[in-house]
Amino acid sequence: MSFTRDNVPARRVAQAVGLGGIAVGTVAVVSMFQSRPINLLIAAASFVPLLIAVTAAGLVVSLVFRRWMLVTASAVLLAVVSAVVGPLYVADGHVADDEIPRGQTLRIMQANLLFGQADPGSVVATVRENDVDALTVQELTHPLAQAMNDLGLDDLLPYQYLVPDDAGGAGAGIYSRYPLAEMRELNGFGPTNLAARVDFPTSFDLVAVHPGPAYITPPDVWTAELDTLRVALEDLAATGSPVVVSGDFNTTYLHRQFRDLLDAGYSDAADQLGTGIIPTYPTDKGFPAVIGIDHVLTRGAHAQSLQRITVEGSDHHGLIVDVSFPS
Repeated sequence: MSFTRDNVPARRVAQAVGLGGIAVGTVAVVSMFQSRPINLLIAAASFVPLLIAVTAAGLVVSLVFRRWMLVTASAVLLAVVSAVVGPLYVADGHVADDEIPRGQTLRIMQANLLFGQADPGSVVATVRENDVDALTVQELTHPLAQAMNDLGLDDLLPYQYLVPDDAGGAGAGIYSRYPLAEMRELNGFGPTNLAARVDFPTSFDLVAVHPGPAYITPPDVWTAELDTLRVALEDLAATGSPVVVSGDFNTTYLHRQFRDLLDAGYSDAADQLGTGIIPTYPTDKGFPAVIGIDHVLTRGAHAQSLQRITVEGSDHHGLIVDVSFPS
């Protein structure tokens, strides 16, 4: 039987494909804008780019077989997602040119260390070879912290605020070439979240964040931790000083909870540079990283470059971001 576009069975198959694409796209769009603690929708928001690709495929099939209502519905869903994601692929799509600080630059590296299983030599070598000025880490253990310092990390970044943990993935650390002050833990989280003032020529607050992981953490707890982080970032914004927030956020730009974090004047480095969604997890499977949950946010500062890096032994890619501050 020939499956031409005028063939009735073929048109029925096309209709089923188009309807399926619309159903998947509807789930994607709903997941992007809802903030209720529902694990299925939290998971769906992580995979919006993949889900909306199904809608795009359904649109093409519907177009070929002239299912115009399905084409229209699919196009609307694609337009909604594009309106949210599109500016990420335009440099400074959300920032006015006169708001961009153009002063001294500091290089920041972010790395999740996978329960302390990351290779210490790889981390230290990356810091050394890239002249990193500050490093934020998550899932830091006592043995790994000691191993990295034994390999010279304390010479490269001598100012350290470390809270290792050997019971799981709760540990965290801030390493810096410049003195640290006002070091404190942020309350209201399962994993450790840290903040410190960096005595750079333009002093700023550096926050190493690690809310609980989605799907594993109960959804009401995951949502509550991101709400707590939003309040903490609002409080830091109220001081008027520049802020850099670096870490494993366990949330993607497609989650409404992540976009709410930006409301106090923060911007994702990837957004500033127009590099779009940068997948950082997972890296320990037989396929490339598919979701972007590691981020560097700035307020009162601006990203000049962003590089995704390999962290040997981890299940995350790391990030290196050059951040400029007001003169």
